Amino acid sequence: MTTTETPVEHLDVLIVGAGISGIGAGRYLKTSHPAKSFAILEARGASGGTWDLFRYPGIRSDSDLHTFGYEFKPWRDEESIASAPRILNYLRETITENDLEAHIRFHHKVVGAEWSSAQARWLVDVENPETGAHHQLSARWVFSAGGYYRYDEGFTPHFEGRERFSGPIVHPQHWPEDLDYSGKKVLVIGSGATAVTLVPAMADTASHVTMLQRTPTYIMPVPKKDAVANIAGRFFGPERGYAIARRKNILQQRLIWSFCQRFPKTARKLIRYVNSKALPEGFPVDTHFNPPYDPWDQRLCAVPDGDLFKVIRRGQASVVTDRIETFTERGVKLVSGAELEADVIITATGLNLQPFGGVPLVVDGEPVHLPDTIAYKGMMLSGVPNLAFAIGYTNSSWTLKIGLLCEHFCRLLTHMDAYGLDICRPVPSDPAMPKRPFLDFGAGYIQRSVDQLPKQGDRMPWLTSLSYHSDVKLLRSDSVTDPELRFSRAEARAEVTR
Repeated sequence: MTTTETPVEHLDVLIVGAGISGIGAGRYLKTSHPAKSFAILEARGASGGTWDLFRYPGIRSDSDLHTFGYEFKPWRDEESIASAPRILNYLRETITENDLEAHIRFHHKVVGAEWSSAQARWLVDVENPETGAHHQLSARWVFSAGGYYRYDEGFTPHFEGRERFSGPIVHPQHWPEDLDYSGKKVLVIGSGATAVTLVPAMADTASHVTMLQRTPTYIMPVPKKDAVANIAGRFFGPERGYAIARRKNILQQRLIWSFCQRFPKTARKLIRYVNSKALPEGFPVDTHFNPPYDPWDQRLCAVPDGDLFKVIRRGQASVVTDRIETFTERGVKLVSGAELEADVIITATGLNLQPFGGVPLVVDGEPVHLPDTIAYKGMMLSGVPNLAFAIGYTNSSWTLKIGLLCEHFCRLLTHMDAYGLDICRPVPSDPAMPKRPFLDFGAGYIQRSVDQLPKQGDRMPWLTSLSYHSDVKLLRSDSVTDPELRFSRAEARAEVTR
């Protein structure tokens, strides 16, 4: 750890990240434990996380904001599938309404954290990315709220001959403000959520946009405006209307996911039928919109009001399914022998995972190797005391789980305060318990980094739940105590069996 002669500031909780999870954690903590001292550390110079970082055309949510929004703050906009500026405004309203500004510290990048059981505290190394200055903070708890994406770089596979292309090559995570693609041929490489957002967003300005994909993705049109939610808001008011829309959409998400899991062949046929109706007559649907995997083996991509299909119908965009052999001076040459000309190439090839922001963790002098740990209730790590983290759902709205995790975390603090406990450490009672990846999901960005992540077990509380309704019981209703969660006091280090 870095040493310093500056007095170390002591806090009850350090929240790492001022994005949607960190802002939510700050609000729950301030509401449930107003006397506790806490800070929200943000490496960048602005709040909002993903919704401030990404600036590519058309960036939006692919979940409805009645479930992607916080349970405690109604989404009042008519558009349910919302653009990044609208989401960012919502998040910053949350900061203001809950007086969180004073708790957020910008340009505070956590670069190391070391736990001492003797002192029952984390000593955290913090760096200012702009000046390089270092200092330390200590905290009883660390709450990691930075998600699992790496924010300084996206994923770009090796492309043969990339240096030969004469035009700009841009990754969406690093979108230049001065990129001019008006009247130009744009090639978007990729078929995930970013690609299907970029294509319609760029189509009206570019001369033509081509989406080049190696493998098709399941894509479904969804209404940009939720008619039921808007009617409920008008009739019942924003609070009750939001609650009604939220319950409706939670149920709808669960039914769709369950249907796809139980009847994958039927789901595949239904999605194909919807796609074929939205695309031009004679369009080769099975070539470009028929993935080799079942629905929800990877996340479905939502396109608001079918915007992707509309620009394809109008001839403003096209889809090519093939592999790249090499970049050329004027575009790319494909394995099939075809060539695609382009003035601008966008590599919407995905994101890199970086659990816990890449921060090295040390517990009582021993480095923590994340793949050796097991996730407890999807929010703590085996053998690691007083560390909570926020990872949302992959099969539903991210924030649905974040809210439940924050509630459970606050209840855990309440229990420890009530019994004078200092240390909380998950420990599996069965060391031989079978294990599998924490995120058991087929998406490329998960599979590329699965060996860097913690594991999950084969039974509760070591399973990573994908069910909101199950998590409501586990995280909101059930006791925070558990035989596999060990509590102790710093002085005696004696386990408490409460």
